[in-house]
Amino acid sequence: MRCDENCPGGHVSRRDFLRVGALSGLGITLSQYLEIEAMAANTKPTAQSCILLWLTGGPSQVDTWDPKPTSSFKPISTKVPGIQISELFPKIAGQMDKLSIVRSLTTEENNHDVGTQYAATGHRPNPSMKFPSFPSIITKEVGRRNSMPPYVQVLEMPTGKEYDDYFKAQFLGAQYDPMLIPNPNRPGGNVTQLNNDIKSFDVPDLSLPGSLSVEEVDDRRSLLKVVDATYRERVPRAEFSGMDTFVDEAWKMILAPDVRKAFDITQESEKTRAAYGHHAFGQSALLARRLVEAGSRFVTSGGYYTQSWDTHGNNDRTMRDHLTPPCDQTVSALVEDLHQRGLLDSTIVIVMGEFGRTADVNPNGGRDHWCFCWSVLLGGGGLKGGQVIGASDKHGAYVTDRGVSMGDIYATIYKAFGIDWTKEYMHPIGRPIKIANALNDLTGKPLHELI
Repeated sequence: MRCDENCPGGHVSRRDFLRVGALSGLGITLSQYLEIEAMAANTKPTAQSCILLWLTGGPSQVDTWDPKPTSSFKPISTKVPGIQISELFPKIAGQMDKLSIVRSLTTEENNHDVGTQYAATGHRPNPSMKFPSFPSIITKEVGRRNSMPPYVQVLEMPTGKEYDDYFKAQFLGAQYDPMLIPNPNRPGGNVTQLNNDIKSFDVPDLSLPGSLSVEEVDDRRSLLKVVDATYRERVPRAEFSGMDTFVDEAWKMILAPDVRKAFDITQESEKTRAAYGHHAFGQSALLARRLVEAGSRFVTSGGYYTQSWDTHGNNDRTMRDHLTPPCDQTVSALVEDLHQRGLLDSTIVIVMGEFGRTADVNPNGGRDHWCFCWSVLLGGGGLKGGQVIGASDKHGAYVTDRGVSMGDIYATIYKAFGIDWTKEYMHPIGRPIKIANALNDLTGKPLHELI
């Protein structure tokens, strides 16, 4: 029986076989061709946006998502039979059917600075190169929606501007950098309060001076265009085209009522705000939900300060009394809120820091940095919930099954967005850069259990 182009169920025609034969001279085998074909057929996007909840300092895997006897906290059952997490997260336990855990993440940098860079880019530091962050890559690849800023970072990274730099686009261009937003829960500054209740939240870059109305701005913009046109006739400059892009986008955001409304968390009911928690982490996550609902593609949400999860001393007390209560409250509220609004199917939620912590407790009752085996929590956006990927040893210190790299995490997220995770960018110095860079400079692979 001859299988030609009309053969039912046939995915590779005679012409395709001839083409593969021709490409074999270039080193492309039939199996590689079929793999590429299958990959192209499975890049239909399920995700439209992503929220990264950043746990700065590096949370302990054995005290959170991979409970072990080395932890003082007991494991508890979750909504998914067979999956247990720490007793510190009873509310998240009730959402585990919508979330999955990777327990065998291994990375290559064990200090906060370079660990953050590695978690954000998948690349080790290089003195001659800066690498784009994976949120910036997503922003570039999928484009913007509506007039919303496509990539927003709620709260600056708490450990300095160099940490903010790791989440930028670098050579891809400033248009893919995050828009930085101040603490939406902070009294004073950009927040108006009355009787201890927050009444409004103004984003500096989206707020007009009180003396100017939208109509007056439009009049002044018209005058500016006349003056600007005259100037350009006399002093032609190539940079004007690039400047116009940024200026036009800025005015669109400033003058669009829907954009300003999306940033105004005071429009949320007190019940919703209380569900997320009246703290920086909770209100940042609530703002993140509002932004992706309005059209933003990626929102990095902070709220913990000065490497809060860096528990070198008094690990148990700090975890129990300070760190985990707001995390449990906020993550569970965000997942449930997205689910109730019909947004979870199109919004990926990631909960992670820059690495994990040692299984052993040091003399100060703390846990130190540990990048060799740690955990990340993620779900939504078409990713399957109720899954556990990989395993660690009985102490939670080393991978025993299915080692996962940051490149594999990225590839999974990219696939959900319909992005070709095998893509490479050319760095200005002439070196190709993998967008899903895994260990040993290999290309990451999507976690098939999730997508």
